[in-house]
Amino acid sequence: MERPDHILIVDDDAEIRSLLTRYLEKNGLRVSAVGDGRAMWLALERSNVDLIVLDVMLPGDDGLTLCRTLRTKSDTPVIM
Repeated sequence: MERPDHILIVDDDAEIRSLLTRYLEKNGLRVSAVGDGRAMWLALERSNVDLIVLDVMLPGDDGLTLCRTLRTKSDTPVIM
């Protein structure tokens, strides 16, 4: 049996994380959700993801900075 795609949501708004997680899981996807860049890097170390949904305005490193750094390490698709 094929495993469903794994989506990583990176957003500091807990309500948005919850809403996106419920919607994507309801549609058969595996979802991890975190609130900032530090947690994003930890999540990426722990498992492979097929897509990252990345908020632009995050505390600490913003989404653009995180995306630029991510591009030097990975070609995982990102939706901002």
